Amino acid sequence: MTTFAHGSAVSVAASGTGEPVLNVSIFLLIVSVTLYVVYRVSSRNTTTADYYAAGSAFSGVQNGVALSGDYLSAASFLGIAGAIAVQGYDGFLFSIGFLVAWLIPLLLIAERVRNVGRFTMGDVLSFRMRQRPVRAAAANATLVISAFYLLAQMAGAGVLVALLLDIRSTGGQALVIVGVGAIMIFYVLVGGMKGTTWVQIIKASLLLICVVMMSVFILGKFGFDLTNLLDQAARNNALGDAVLQPGAQYGKTGTTKLDFVSLALALVLGTGALPHVLMRFYTVPDAFQARRSVVSATWAMVAFYLATLVIGYGASAIVGSDAILSAPGAENSAVPLLAFAIGGSALFAIVAAVAFTTILAVVAGLTLTASASFAHDVYANVLKHGRPKPGAEVRVARMTAVVIGCLSILGGILAIGQNVASLVALAFAVAASANLPTILYTLFWRRFNNTGSLLSIYGGLGSCLLLIVFSPVFSGASTSIIKGVDFHLFPLHNPGIVSIPLSFLLGYLGTVLGRDRADGPRSDELEVRSVTGIGAT
Repeated sequence: MTTFAHGSAVSVAASGTGEPVLNVSIFLLIVSVTLYVVYRVSSRNTTTADYYAAGSAFSGVQNGVALSGDYLSAASFLGIAGAIAVQGYDGFLFSIGFLVAWLIPLLLIAERVRNVGRFTMGDVLSFRMRQRPVRAAAANATLVISAFYLLAQMAGAGVLVALLLDIRSTGGQALVIVGVGAIMIFYVLVGGMKGTTWVQIIKASLLLICVVMMSVFILGKFGFDLTNLLDQAARNNALGDAVLQPGAQYGKTGTTKLDFVSLALALVLGTGALPHVLMRFYTVPDAFQARRSVVSATWAMVAFYLATLVIGYGASAIVGSDAILSAPGAENSAVPLLAFAIGGSALFAIVAAVAFTTILAVVAGLTLTASASFAHDVYANVLKHGRPKPGAEVRVARMTAVVIGCLSILGGILAIGQNVASLVALAFAVAASANLPTILYTLFWRRFNNTGSLLSIYGGLGSCLLLIVFSPVFSGASTSIIKGVDFHLFPLHNPGIVSIPLSFLLGYLGTVLGRDRADGPRSDELEVRSVTGIGAT
């Protein structure tokens, strides 16, 4: 069973949403279960700690599954598998980068961040600095990173529903994105971190079961012979045998090779600086459970990313790269189309519903993180000098969640048609540029001061955003967000190779040349607390 008609694959792409009633029924069932869970735990959101950190009541294994759910977004399920289906080996480089990146949180960040902070990344960065300017800088970085991530998820939602309901118009997809945003806002407003965490656990479990099941189905079609699968993938791909070798996307010119290095830096260094990942470490009671969270999440993602290799090449072999690229959403449609090809309407509906739940859960986590950062860092500690009225901080967080949800809906509409993995890679670049140098300097360099902290955050954030705006991501390419114009000056799609070293350099220069000095007693306290956990909440 190693030959598949290319014509039938095209017909799948052209028609095949299966049965819309079945698709919607399964999707509504899964969403209803998660909404019920969120409602059940919402009555326990009585304090700020409950709303932001779920009262630190989750175990390491529970939080690890939720962490993998937070991390395995639409970029992982749709974008990476689609990139492998179309680009082959070079698409799998996304999986490698996303997975290897967990070494930094495991070895350097997880335990120390849990010991030092309470609710947000700003707690760590401002611990021994001037509170107001550093917290404001941390909040700005968090909001920008969350915005890029939300764009990717919302774009993925539009693609899924285009296939799920056979809605191909931009207006129709836009209406669906509005619906996704509304459900996401409900998750955050009602459930807080507890509700969001349980949604992530349910979603991650469903996602892992789904990808393993699909991998077994695919391998079964080829007699559980991986060689047969790869041979058929090469025959049914426009790139031919090049799909099995490195360089199909990133090896064409010197610029594309440099773009790959830049992408790899962003993926590997960005994970440990993503605000919604860092915030998850506060949902466990101590540093040991924080480390255990990372270990559990890593094993879950090993299984997932190995499955994406089979699914990606399976989509190339069974559906075909031409059919994938001609479908609504192009690369992002590979997984749903493959599900329809191997399992009919039922499997298609299950996969689409799981992917949709993936998007809902991730955008809820991102929105909670962004709203918590604004309410806790900006409102409570900058505007109210650390003395907000009882209950006011959570109210501000909920209002901020509504605003962020509305803005993410608008951004998602603008990002329809973009590859979600590429958009998420930009979020990783911003995180690695604005946050990682400051986090590492704060935790490990006693001399690091306010000037270095602000220069590192704003310098990394500003340079990264500037390079993105003047890169092919925005203009000058067929896949650019803004069509029909060309004002790009920077040749790379990912700016990490420039902005990440620049942020480290600015942090160093600001510390060495700045007039202010580090707070010695607070630096000593941070070192003791970060290593031992003494004094941690």
